Amino acid sequence: MTRKKLAECNCSLADAMNSLGTKWKPIIICAIGKKTLRFGSIAALIHIISRKVLTEQLKELVADGILLREEHKEVPPRVEYSLSAKGLELLPIFKQLETWEQKYKKCD
Repeated sequence: MTRKKLAECNCSLADAMNSLGTKWKPIIICAIGKKTLRFGSIAALIHIISRKVLTEQLKELVADGILLREEHKEVPPRVEYSLSAKGLELLPIFKQLETWEQKYKKCD
């Protein structure tokens, strides 16, 4: 799986945006929040994302250390996702972005 880079420069902001650069990743991170959820629960919370895209985004978030993936050796197998410490640090940042958007949102 190769990911498109948003910028090929040595810049911390570009690196951060390469990790979070899709429209779905912040939504997935906010949907999980401080909970531990299974794939089906995440898919139900974000019902407009396809299962294929959700699977790809979860894999990338795990690879970037933002999500933790815990596989339980049961029958049937159970996989749970939660935010890592790195992922939890994003929640207040996203809250600030939400506040910023509400401040400048034009109400028609």
